[in-house]
Amino acid sequence: MTGKLSLPRIEVPILWRKRASEFLRSFSAPRQAGEPVREWLRSLSPEDRKRIGEDIKSVEYGWPVGMPVCRPLGNGIYEVRTMLTQGRIARVLFYIDKKSRMVMLHALIKKTRKTPDDDLVLARSNKNKHQRGPE
Repeated sequence: MTGKLSLPRIEVPILWRKRASEFLRSFSAPRQAGEPVREWLRSLSPEDRKRIGEDIKSVEYGWPVGMPVCRPLGNGIYEVRTMLTQGRIARVLFYIDKKSRMVMLHALIKKTRKTPDDDLVLARSNKNKHQRGPE
């Protein structure tokens, strides 16, 4: 053993079109519950979607990635951190499942320095739903 920490390569089941900002699919709660992260992304401007998409792509191809792009929040949940236009800050919360896939759990525009507890609770709930599988 060389003493190096060996982390598994993740496979991110997100399909990209010509630009990283144009999502075809993202994962969140079970399929019948909709795809809240995808819907949230669609509500943003093209420039903001592009910035978030580029940061998600950095995590996808560079895992494990640390600050300033990605930060652990505990319980296996991480956040992709993106600076948007007009000084806003976006966070996309995700976890890595047993199949080494990046699963998008929740997304938000931060208004305070700390990630709100309600958003963390929702991300944990979506993670638990995803781990249980279709009901």
